[in-house]
Amino acid sequence: MPHDPLHTDQARFKWRELDRAEPPKRAAAERISDFHEIYSLFDEATIREQASRCVQCESPACVTGCPLGNQIPKWMALAAEGKFLEAAELSRSTSAMPEICPRVCPQEKLCEASCVMSPAESVCIGAIEKFINEYALARGAGKVPIAPPNGKRVAVIGAGPGGLACADLLSQWGYAVTVFESQLLPGGLLLFGIPAFKLEKEVVERRANILRQQGVEFKVGVTVGKDITLTQLRDDFGAVYLGIGALKAKPLDCPGAELKNVLQGLPFLAQKNAPIALGLPPVDVRGKRVVVLGGGDSAMDCLRTAIRCGAADTVCAYRRDLANMPGSRKEYANALEEGARFLFLTNPIALEGNAAGEVTAVRCVRMELGEPDASGRRKPRAVKGSEFTLPADLVLIAYGFDPVPFPATSDLSQVAVNDWGAIKTDENQMTNLPGVFAGGDVVRGPSLVVHAVRDGRKAAEGIDRYLSAP
Repeated sequence: MPHDPLHTDQARFKWRELDRAEPPKRAAAERISDFHEIYSLFDEATIREQASRCVQCESPACVTGCPLGNQIPKWMALAAEGKFLEAAELSRSTSAMPEICPRVCPQEKLCEASCVMSPAESVCIGAIEKFINEYALARGAGKVPIAPPNGKRVAVIGAGPGGLACADLLSQWGYAVTVFESQLLPGGLLLFGIPAFKLEKEVVERRANILRQQGVEFKVGVTVGKDITLTQLRDDFGAVYLGIGALKAKPLDCPGAELKNVLQGLPFLAQKNAPIALGLPPVDVRGKRVVVLGGGDSAMDCLRTAIRCGAADTVCAYRRDLANMPGSRKEYANALEEGARFLFLTNPIALEGNAAGEVTAVRCVRMELGEPDASGRRKPRAVKGSEFTLPADLVLIAYGFDPVPFPATSDLSQVAVNDWGAIKTDENQMTNLPGVFAGGDVVRGPSLVVHAVRDGRKAAEGIDRYLSAP
Protein backbone atom coordinates (compact mmCIF):
# COMPACT_ATOMS: atom_id res chain seq x y z
CA MET A 1 0.00 0.00 0.00
CA PRO A 2 1.53 3.37 -1.01
CA HIS A 3 2.44 5.86 1.70
CA ASP A 4 -0.39 8.30 2.37
CA PRO A 5 0.91 11.51 4.00
CA LEU A 6 -2.61 12.77 4.66
CA HIS A 7 -3.59 9.57 6.45
CA THR A 8 -0.39 9.68 8.50
CA ASP A 9 -0.99 13.29 9.52
CA GLN A 10 -4.56 12.51 10.52
CA ALA A 11 -3.36 9.60 12.67
CA ARG A 12 -0.82 11.82 14.42
CA PHE A 13 -3.60 14.10 15.64
CA LYS A 14 -6.06 11.49 16.90
CA TRP A 15 -5.47 12.79 20.39
CA ARG A 16 -7.38 15.94 19.41
CA GLU A 17 -10.47 13.91 18.56
CA LEU A 18 -10.39 11.30 21.33
CA ASP A 19 -10.29 11.82 25.08
CA ARG A 20 -8.20 9.66 27.33
CA ALA A 21 -10.19 6.72 28.66
CA GLU A 22 -9.62 5.10 32.03
CA PRO A 23 -9.83 1.29 32.25
CA PRO A 24 -13.09 -0.16 33.58
CA LYS A 25 -13.07 -0.23 37.38
CA ARG A 26 -15.46 -1.89 39.79
CA ALA A 27 -17.40 0.38 42.12
CA ALA A 28 -15.85 0.83 45.56
CA ALA A 29 -18.95 -0.49 47.34
CA GLU A 30 -18.59 -3.76 45.43
CA ARG A 31 -14.85 -4.24 45.44
CA ILE A 32 -14.26 -3.73 49.18
CA SER A 33 -16.07 -7.01 49.81
CA ASP A 34 -13.39 -9.11 48.09
CA PHE A 35 -9.74 -9.24 47.10
CA HIS A 36 -10.19 -9.55 43.33
CA GLU A 37 -8.51 -7.10 40.96
CA ILE A 38 -10.47 -3.88 40.68
CA TYR A 39 -9.59 -3.10 37.05
CA SER A 40 -10.75 -5.04 34.01
CA LEU A 41 -9.62 -4.88 30.38
CA PHE A 42 -10.75 -2.48 27.70
CA ASP A 43 -12.50 -4.02 24.71
CA GLU A 44 -10.62 -4.32 21.42
CA ALA A 45 -12.24 -1.29 19.80
CA THR A 46 -11.34 0.96 22.74
CA ILE A 47 -7.76 -0.33 22.76
CA ARG A 48 -7.38 0.54 19.08
CA GLU A 49 -8.83 4.00 19.65
CA GLN A 50 -6.72 4.72 22.72
CA ALA A 51 -3.53 3.42 21.09
CA SER A 52 -4.21 5.66 18.09
CA ARG A 53 -3.90 8.67 20.41
CA CYS A 54 -0.12 8.15 20.54
CA VAL A 55 1.45 10.96 18.50
CA GLN A 56 4.48 8.79 17.60
CA CYS A 57 7.12 11.26 18.82
CA GLU A 58 10.47 11.22 17.05
CA SER A 59 12.20 11.21 20.45
CA PRO A 60 9.62 9.47 22.64
CA ALA A 61 9.95 10.57 26.25
CA CYS A 62 7.76 7.66 27.36
CA VAL A 63 10.56 5.26 26.39
CA THR A 64 13.12 7.11 28.50
CA GLY A 65 10.52 7.45 31.27
CA CYS A 66 10.20 3.66 31.42
CA PRO A 67 12.98 2.02 33.48
CA LEU A 68 12.94 -0.90 31.02
CA GLY A 69 13.08 1.30 27.93
CA ASN A 70 9.95 -0.36 26.55
CA GLN A 71 9.40 0.50 22.87
CA ILE A 72 6.02 2.00 23.65
CA PRO A 73 5.27 3.98 20.45
CA LYS A 74 6.08 0.95 18.29
CA TRP A 75 3.66 -1.36 20.03
CA MET A 76 1.13 1.45 20.27
CA ALA A 77 1.15 1.69 16.47
CA LEU A 78 0.63 -2.06 16.17
CA ALA A 79 -2.18 -2.03 18.73
CA ALA A 80 -3.89 0.83 16.89
CA GLU A 81 -3.96 -1.40 13.80
CA GLY A 82 -5.41 -4.29 15.78
CA LYS A 83 -2.15 -6.25 15.56
CA PHE A 84 -2.29 -7.21 19.21
CA LEU A 85 -0.13 -10.34 18.98
CA GLU A 86 2.65 -8.44 17.22
CA ALA A 87 2.36 -5.64 19.78
CA ALA A 88 2.64 -8.11 22.66
CA GLU A 89 5.67 -9.77 21.10
CA LEU A 90 7.43 -6.41 20.93
CA SER A 91 6.41 -5.68 24.51
CA ARG A 92 7.86 -8.99 25.69
CA SER A 93 11.19 -8.24 24.02
CA THR A 94 12.09 -5.68 26.70
CA SER A 95 10.16 -6.92 29.74
CA ALA A 96 10.27 -10.19 31.65
CA MET A 97 6.73 -9.75 33.00
CA PRO A 98 4.82 -7.40 30.69
CA GLU A 99 1.45 -8.51 32.08
CA ILE A 100 2.53 -7.84 35.69
CA CYS A 101 4.30 -4.48 35.45
CA PRO A 102 1.25 -2.61 34.08
CA ARG A 103 -0.72 -3.85 37.09
CA VAL A 104 1.76 -2.63 39.71
CA CYS A 105 3.78 0.18 38.11
CA PRO A 106 2.93 3.81 38.95
CA GLN A 107 2.59 4.82 35.30
CA GLU A 108 1.54 8.28 36.42
CA LYS A 109 5.12 8.76 37.66
CA LEU A 110 6.92 6.95 34.82
CA CYS A 111 5.92 6.45 31.19
CA GLU A 112 2.59 8.29 31.28
CA ALA A 113 4.13 11.17 33.22
CA SER A 114 6.65 11.52 30.39
CA CYS A 115 4.00 11.63 27.64
CA VAL A 116 4.12 14.87 25.62
CA MET A 117 0.46 15.44 26.39
CA SER A 118 -0.68 16.79 29.74
CA PRO A 119 -0.94 14.25 32.58
CA ALA A 120 -4.73 14.32 32.37
CA GLU A 121 -4.60 13.56 28.63
CA SER A 122 -1.60 11.23 28.41
CA VAL A 123 -1.97 7.96 26.53
CA CYS A 124 -3.19 5.21 28.88
CA ILE A 125 -0.02 3.18 28.35
CA GLY A 126 -0.44 0.82 31.29
CA ALA A 127 -3.94 -0.30 30.34
CA ILE A 128 -2.90 -0.93 26.74
CA GLU A 129 0.20 -2.89 27.77
CA LYS A 130 -1.92 -5.03 30.06
CA PHE A 131 -4.48 -5.70 27.33
CA ILE A 132 -2.09 -6.71 24.55
CA ASN A 133 -0.22 -9.13 26.82
CA GLU A 134 -3.36 -10.69 28.29
CA TYR A 135 -4.69 -10.99 24.73
CA ALA A 136 -1.53 -12.84 23.68
CA LEU A 137 -1.37 -15.09 26.74
CA ALA A 138 -5.02 -16.08 26.30
CA ARG A 139 -4.12 -17.27 22.80
CA GLY A 140 -1.04 -19.21 23.82
CA ALA A 141 1.29 -16.63 22.32
CA GLY A 142 3.29 -15.81 25.43
CA LYS A 143 6.23 -18.06 24.63
CA VAL A 144 9.66 -16.83 23.59
CA PRO A 145 12.35 -18.44 21.41
CA ILE A 146 14.73 -20.57 23.46
CA ALA A 147 18.34 -21.16 22.45
CA PRO A 148 19.82 -24.68 22.59
CA PRO A 149 21.39 -25.58 25.97
CA ASN A 150 24.86 -24.07 26.27
CA GLY A 151 26.01 -26.35 29.09
CA LYS A 152 26.39 -23.54 31.63
CA ARG A 153 24.53 -23.32 34.95
CA VAL A 154 23.38 -20.29 36.94
CA ALA A 155 21.84 -20.13 40.41
CA VAL A 156 19.30 -17.42 41.19
CA ILE A 157 18.61 -16.70 44.86
CA GLY A 158 15.13 -15.33 45.41
CA ALA A 159 12.04 -15.79 43.24
CA GLY A 160 10.87 -12.19 43.40
CA PRO A 161 10.57 -9.98 40.31
CA GLY A 162 14.33 -9.44 39.95
CA GLY A 163 15.18 -13.11 40.29
CA LEU A 164 12.43 -14.13 37.88
CA ALA A 165 13.58 -11.53 35.34
CA CYS A 166 17.17 -12.73 35.54
CA ALA A 167 16.11 -16.37 35.18
CA ASP A 168 13.85 -15.51 32.26
CA LEU A 169 16.54 -13.92 30.13
CA LEU A 170 19.24 -16.48 30.96
CA SER A 171 16.94 -19.40 30.17
CA GLN A 172 16.18 -17.88 26.78
CA TRP A 173 19.92 -17.84 26.06
CA GLY A 174 20.36 -21.53 26.79
CA TYR A 175 21.54 -21.41 30.40
CA ALA A 176 20.35 -24.03 32.88
CA VAL A 177 18.86 -21.87 35.64
CA THR A 178 17.92 -23.02 39.14
CA VAL A 179 15.98 -20.59 41.33
CA PHE A 180 16.24 -21.07 45.11
CA GLU A 181 13.36 -19.60 47.12
CA SER A 182 12.87 -19.69 50.90
CA GLN A 183 9.07 -19.57 50.62
CA LEU A 184 7.05 -22.52 49.34
CA LEU A 185 5.94 -20.74 46.17
CA PRO A 186 7.87 -18.53 43.73
CA GLY A 187 6.88 -14.90 43.40
CA GLY A 188 8.37 -13.08 46.37
CA LEU A 189 6.54 -9.88 47.25
CA LEU A 190 4.50 -10.23 44.06
CA LEU A 191 2.81 -13.16 45.76
CA PHE A 192 3.15 -12.46 49.49
CA GLY A 193 3.23 -8.66 49.67
CA ILE A 194 1.20 -7.05 46.89
CA PRO A 195 -2.52 -7.51 47.53
CA ALA A 196 -4.60 -9.51 45.07
CA PHE A 197 -6.86 -6.52 44.40
CA LYS A 198 -3.86 -5.08 42.53
CA LEU A 199 -2.33 -8.33 41.27
CA GLU A 200 -4.24 -11.61 41.23
CA LYS A 201 -2.10 -14.50 42.50
CA GLU A 202 -3.01 -16.58 39.45
CA VAL A 203 -1.19 -14.02 37.28
CA VAL A 204 2.05 -14.57 39.23
CA GLU A 205 1.63 -18.34 39.19
CA ARG A 206 1.08 -18.25 35.42
CA ARG A 207 4.35 -16.34 34.94
CA ALA A 208 6.23 -18.88 37.09
CA ASN A 209 4.76 -21.69 34.99
CA ILE A 210 5.93 -19.95 31.81
CA LEU A 211 9.45 -19.95 33.24
CA ARG A 212 9.14 -23.64 34.05
CA GLN A 213 8.21 -24.25 30.42
CA GLN A 214 11.38 -22.39 29.47
CA GLY A 215 13.36 -24.88 31.53
CA VAL A 216 13.83 -22.90 34.74
CA GLU A 217 13.96 -25.16 37.82
CA PHE A 218 12.53 -23.93 41.12
CA LYS A 219 13.73 -25.24 44.47
CA VAL A 220 11.35 -23.81 47.06
CA GLY A 221 11.58 -23.94 50.83
CA VAL A 222 15.35 -23.55 50.58
CA THR A 223 17.12 -20.74 52.41
CA VAL A 224 20.59 -19.87 51.17
CA GLY A 225 22.91 -19.37 54.11
CA LYS A 226 20.98 -21.93 56.13
CA ASP A 227 20.03 -24.93 53.97
CA ILE A 228 22.78 -24.37 51.43
CA THR A 229 25.83 -22.12 51.47
CA LEU A 230 26.96 -19.55 48.97
CA THR A 231 30.24 -21.47 48.68
CA GLN A 232 28.36 -24.59 47.61
CA LEU A 233 26.45 -22.62 45.01
CA ARG A 234 29.64 -21.07 43.64
CA ASP A 235 31.14 -24.55 43.39
CA ASP A 236 28.11 -26.01 41.61
CA PHE A 237 27.16 -23.11 39.33
CA GLY A 238 29.07 -20.84 36.98
CA ALA A 239 27.43 -17.73 38.42
CA VAL A 240 25.04 -16.72 41.21
CA TYR A 241 22.46 -13.93 41.26
CA LEU A 242 21.32 -12.55 44.62
CA GLY A 243 17.79 -11.19 44.35
CA ILE A 244 16.88 -11.55 48.00
CA GLY A 245 15.09 -8.25 48.50
CA ALA A 246 15.13 -5.96 51.53
CA LEU A 247 12.80 -7.16 54.26
CA LYS A 248 14.14 -5.61 57.47
CA ALA A 249 11.23 -3.37 58.46
CA LYS A 250 12.06 0.12 59.66
CA PRO A 251 10.87 0.46 63.26
CA LEU A 252 8.61 3.00 64.89
CA ASP A 253 10.93 5.02 67.09
CA CYS A 254 8.70 6.59 69.72
CA PRO A 255 7.41 5.77 73.21
CA GLY A 256 4.74 3.08 73.26
CA ALA A 257 5.98 1.24 70.18
CA GLU A 258 6.12 -1.95 72.28
CA LEU A 259 2.36 -1.91 73.03
CA LYS A 260 0.13 -4.76 71.90
CA ASN A 261 -1.55 -4.39 68.49
CA VAL A 262 1.29 -2.25 67.15
CA LEU A 263 2.42 -4.28 64.15
CA GLN A 264 4.57 -4.08 61.05
CA GLY A 265 2.58 -3.74 57.85
CA LEU A 266 4.21 -6.46 55.73
CA PRO A 267 3.34 -9.45 57.96
CA PHE A 268 -0.23 -8.13 58.06
CA LEU A 269 -0.34 -7.92 54.26
CA ALA A 270 1.26 -11.34 53.85
CA GLN A 271 -1.20 -12.98 56.21
CA LYS A 272 -4.22 -11.48 54.48
CA ASN A 273 -3.01 -11.93 50.90
CA ALA A 274 -0.78 -15.00 50.68
CA PRO A 275 -2.29 -17.94 48.76
CA ILE A 276 -0.93 -20.36 51.38
CA ALA A 277 -0.77 -20.34 55.18
CA LEU A 278 2.43 -18.71 56.42
CA GLY A 279 2.14 -19.58 60.11
CA LEU A 280 1.87 -15.92 61.13
CA PRO A 281 -0.10 -14.88 64.24
CA PRO A 282 -3.67 -13.98 63.22
CA VAL A 283 -4.55 -10.29 63.09
CA ASP A 284 -8.24 -9.43 63.39
CA VAL A 285 -9.12 -5.85 62.42
CA ARG A 286 -12.88 -6.33 62.20
CA GLY A 287 -14.68 -3.46 63.93
CA LYS A 288 -11.39 -1.82 64.95
CA ARG A 289 -9.97 1.64 64.41
CA VAL A 290 -6.82 1.12 62.35
CA VAL A 291 -4.10 3.76 62.01
CA VAL A 292 -1.44 3.27 59.32
CA LEU A 293 1.83 5.16 59.65
CA GLY A 294 3.66 5.96 56.42
CA GLY A 295 2.94 7.28 52.94
CA GLY A 296 4.25 4.72 50.46
CA ASP A 297 2.52 2.00 48.48
CA SER A 298 2.72 -0.41 51.43
CA ALA A 299 0.73 2.08 53.47
CA MET A 300 -1.92 2.25 50.73
CA ASP A 301 -2.01 -1.56 50.64
CA CYS A 302 -2.43 -1.76 54.42
CA LEU A 303 -5.31 0.71 54.38
CA ARG A 304 -7.17 -1.02 51.57
CA THR A 305 -6.58 -4.48 53.05
CA ALA A 306 -7.84 -3.39 56.48
CA ILE A 307 -11.00 -2.01 54.86
CA ARG A 308 -11.64 -5.35 53.14
CA CYS A 309 -11.12 -7.14 56.44
CA GLY A 310 -13.86 -5.15 58.15
CA ALA A 311 -12.04 -2.34 59.96
CA ALA A 312 -14.43 0.25 61.41
CA ASP A 313 -12.13 3.15 60.52
CA THR A 314 -8.85 3.38 58.60
CA VAL A 315 -6.64 6.45 58.87
CA CYS A 316 -3.24 7.12 57.32
CA ALA A 317 -0.96 9.52 59.17
CA TYR A 318 1.89 10.89 57.05
CA ARG A 319 4.42 13.52 58.07
CA ARG A 320 4.65 15.27 54.69
CA ASP A 321 1.93 16.58 52.37
CA LEU A 322 0.24 14.87 49.43
CA ALA A 323 2.63 16.42 46.90
CA ASN A 324 5.58 14.80 48.70
CA MET A 325 3.94 11.47 49.44
CA PRO A 326 5.89 8.64 47.72
CA GLY A 327 2.89 6.38 47.19
CA SER A 328 1.15 6.00 43.85
CA ARG A 329 -1.49 8.67 43.22
CA LYS A 330 -3.69 6.05 41.58
CA GLU A 331 -3.59 3.88 44.70
CA TYR A 332 -4.17 6.92 46.90
CA ALA A 333 -7.29 7.75 44.88
CA ASN A 334 -8.48 4.15 45.10
CA ALA A 335 -7.97 4.15 48.88
CA LEU A 336 -10.01 7.34 49.20
CA GLU A 337 -12.82 5.84 47.13
CA GLU A 338 -12.85 2.80 49.38
CA GLY A 339 -13.21 4.84 52.56
CA ALA A 340 -9.69 5.45 53.85
CA ARG A 341 -8.92 8.78 55.52
CA PHE A 342 -5.63 10.67 55.28
CA LEU A 343 -4.02 13.04 57.76
CA PHE A 344 -1.13 14.78 56.03
CA LEU A 345 1.57 16.77 57.81
CA THR A 346 0.96 14.55 60.82
CA ASN A 347 3.69 12.76 62.76
CA PRO A 348 3.35 10.30 65.67
CA ILE A 349 5.30 11.22 68.79
CA ALA A 350 3.98 8.59 71.22
CA LEU A 351 1.52 5.72 71.49
CA GLU A 352 -0.88 5.52 74.40
CA GLY A 353 -2.15 2.29 75.94
CA ASN A 354 -4.52 0.84 78.53
CA ALA A 355 -3.87 -1.23 81.65
CA ALA A 356 -3.69 -4.40 79.54
CA GLY A 357 -0.83 -2.96 77.50
CA GLU A 358 -2.95 -2.52 74.37
CA VAL A 359 -2.63 0.53 72.16
CA THR A 360 -5.56 2.95 72.46
CA ALA A 361 -4.34 6.09 70.70
CA VAL A 362 -1.57 7.70 68.68
CA ARG A 363 -0.29 10.98 70.04
CA CYS A 364 0.50 13.16 67.01
CA VAL A 365 1.92 16.57 66.19
CA ARG A 366 1.18 18.74 63.18
CA MET A 367 4.07 19.31 60.80
CA GLU A 368 5.11 21.98 58.34
CA LEU A 369 7.55 21.71 55.46
CA GLY A 370 10.86 23.52 55.69
CA GLU A 371 13.89 23.61 53.42
CA PRO A 372 14.65 20.70 51.04
CA ASP A 373 16.78 17.88 52.47
CA ALA A 374 19.59 15.99 50.70
CA SER A 375 17.05 14.16 48.52
CA GLY A 376 15.44 17.41 47.39
CA ARG A 377 12.26 16.86 49.42
CA ARG A 378 11.23 19.57 51.85
CA LYS A 379 12.07 18.49 55.38
CA PRO A 380 9.12 18.35 57.79
CA ARG A 381 9.32 20.05 61.18
CA ALA A 382 6.95 20.05 64.12
CA VAL A 383 4.54 22.91 64.74
CA LYS A 384 4.73 23.97 68.36
CA GLY A 385 1.58 23.50 70.40
CA SER A 386 -0.16 21.41 67.73
CA GLU A 387 -0.33 18.04 69.48
CA PHE A 388 -3.51 15.98 69.26
CA THR A 389 -4.66 12.42 69.91
CA LEU A 390 -5.84 9.96 67.27
CA PRO A 391 -7.86 7.00 68.65
CA ALA A 392 -6.51 3.61 67.57
CA ASP A 393 -7.19 -0.05 68.34
CA LEU A 394 -4.45 -1.25 65.98
CA VAL A 395 -1.44 0.51 64.45
CA LEU A 396 0.30 -0.68 61.30
CA ILE A 397 3.82 0.59 60.63
CA ALA A 398 4.63 1.09 56.94
CA TYR A 399 7.89 3.01 57.05
CA GLY A 400 9.74 0.94 54.48
CA PHE A 401 12.54 -1.58 54.63
CA ASP A 402 16.29 -2.06 54.74
CA PRO A 403 18.33 -5.08 53.64
CA VAL A 404 18.53 -7.87 56.21
CA PRO A 405 22.12 -8.09 57.52
CA PHE A 406 23.98 -11.28 56.65
CA PRO A 407 24.95 -13.31 59.74
CA ALA A 408 28.63 -13.03 60.54
CA THR A 409 28.82 -16.84 60.62
CA SER A 410 27.45 -17.14 57.07
CA ASP A 411 29.65 -17.07 54.00
CA LEU A 412 27.18 -14.52 52.60
CA SER A 413 28.97 -12.06 54.86
CA GLN A 414 31.81 -12.12 52.31
CA VAL A 415 29.62 -10.02 50.01
CA ALA A 416 30.56 -6.35 50.41
CA VAL A 417 27.82 -3.97 51.55
CA ASN A 418 27.61 -0.22 52.01
CA ASP A 419 26.99 1.76 55.18
CA TRP A 420 23.28 0.92 55.35
CA GLY A 421 23.67 -2.75 54.44
CA ALA A 422 22.91 -2.72 50.71
CA ILE A 423 25.07 -4.93 48.50
CA LYS A 424 27.67 -3.10 46.42
CA THR A 425 27.75 -3.91 42.70
CA ASP A 426 29.64 -2.71 39.64
CA GLU A 427 28.25 -1.63 36.28
CA ASN A 428 27.48 -5.28 35.44
CA GLN A 429 25.63 -5.86 38.75
CA MET A 430 28.55 -8.01 39.96
CA THR A 431 29.55 -7.91 43.62
CA ASN A 432 33.06 -8.01 45.04
CA LEU A 433 32.96 -11.82 44.63
CA PRO A 434 33.73 -12.91 41.06
CA GLY A 435 30.70 -14.56 39.49
CA VAL A 436 28.30 -13.37 42.21
CA PHE A 437 25.81 -10.77 41.02
CA ALA A 438 23.01 -8.91 42.80
CA GLY A 439 20.13 -6.57 42.08
CA GLY A 440 16.78 -5.23 43.19
CA ASP A 441 15.98 -3.99 46.68
CA VAL A 442 19.02 -5.64 48.26
CA VAL A 443 21.16 -3.29 46.15
CA ARG A 444 19.08 -0.14 45.71
CA GLY A 445 16.80 -0.30 48.74
CA PRO A 446 13.02 -0.62 48.56
CA SER A 447 11.93 0.43 45.10
CA LEU A 448 9.55 -0.41 42.27
CA VAL A 449 8.95 -3.84 40.76
CA VAL A 450 10.07 -2.49 37.40
CA HIS A 451 13.43 -1.46 38.89
CA ALA A 452 13.98 -5.00 40.18
CA VAL A 453 13.09 -6.36 36.74
CA ARG A 454 15.58 -3.99 35.13
CA ASP A 455 18.32 -5.03 37.56
CA GLY A 456 17.60 -8.71 36.93
CA ARG A 457 17.83 -8.29 33.17
CA LYS A 458 20.98 -6.19 33.46
CA ALA A 459 22.54 -8.83 35.72
CA ALA A 460 21.64 -11.55 33.20
CA GLU A 461 23.56 -9.62 30.56
CA GLY A 462 26.48 -9.25 32.96
CA ILE A 463 26.39 -12.98 33.77
CA ASP A 464 26.35 -13.83 30.08
CA ARG A 465 29.41 -11.66 29.46
CA TYR A 466 31.17 -13.13 32.49
CA LEU A 467 30.54 -16.74 31.51
CA SER A 468 31.26 -16.12 27.83
CA ALA A 469 34.62 -14.46 28.45
CA PRO A 470 37.59 -16.43 27.06
